[in-house]
Amino acid sequence: MTLIDTADVYGPYTNEELVGRALTGRRDSAVLATKVGRVVVDPTGGPDNLPVLAGDGRPEHIRASIDASLRRLGTDHVDLYQLHRADPQVPIEETWGAMAEAVAAGKARHLGLSEVTAEQIQRAQAVHPVTTVQSEFSLWTRDVQAEVLPYCRQHGIGLLPYSPLGRGFLAGRFASFDQLPRNDHRRRLPRFQQDNLRANLAIATKVREVADRIEATPAQVSLSPLRAREAVARSMKWSERKRSELFFECHRYSVFHTAEARQRSRPHSPLNPSTEKPTCAQP
Repeated sequence: MTLIDTADVYGPYTNEELVGRALTGRRDSAVLATKVGRVVVDPTGGPDNLPVLAGDGRPEHIRASIDASLRRLGTDHVDLYQLHRADPQVPIEETWGAMAEAVAAGKARHLGLSEVTAEQIQRAQAVHPVTTVQSEFSLWTRDVQAEVLPYCRQHGIGLLPYSPLGRGFLAGRFASFDQLPRNDHRRRLPRFQQDNLRANLAIATKVREVADRIEATPAQVSLSPLRAREAVARSMKWSERKRSELFFECHRYSVFHTAEARQRSRPHSPLNPSTEKPTCAQP
């Protein structure tokens, strides 16, 4: 794994510091990404004393944040600088323009968005090229297939899926609400509440059935359709080695390595919800 993706709000700040220490002396071996645009407004005001976050897309915040992130990461540039969330109080063009300044100054190589609509991507593109879009994407979270993924394909934008294992659920990590640690943020998510979780167990059960049939793990089965849908960041103008490193991790672990294997699994598998024949992504 060489893609390291962090954010200034993780900790806050401490995760960037940890990544910076880990990369000391080997910065060039990693594709380094971080995010900006979310701030902690109350450190303990949320449920279970978790922090309350809010958006901050003001240009002055962006300009100050990139310098602070670089100090914590111990580097003079990041390979990918991402807008964590669009701030509804600030036009995305203004936020994106400030991020583009970081590219012009050599502080960031490329820019990415996270959890945005196709219309927001288009507006940002009018200011500066969008290299990647990061969104939750898994067997049970497929909203991006409607508009965002087709737009990214059409415009050569890489999709960086997060939580491809359904936050651990699709991998069979747990089967009840009570198995989640008391301070686990998943306890706040609707799909992990008792009634919803019981209904969702049918999905996890089907994934395990497919995995058992083809002698794979539930995690491998869950990752495979994302690879088939080309959910990878392939548009960065780096060397072939760098582009390959940014390939989504499911490329390495997928059990569907050939068209024959995908075809063999299709009659029994719930993994291809559309009629479109999947194509295997290549770097």
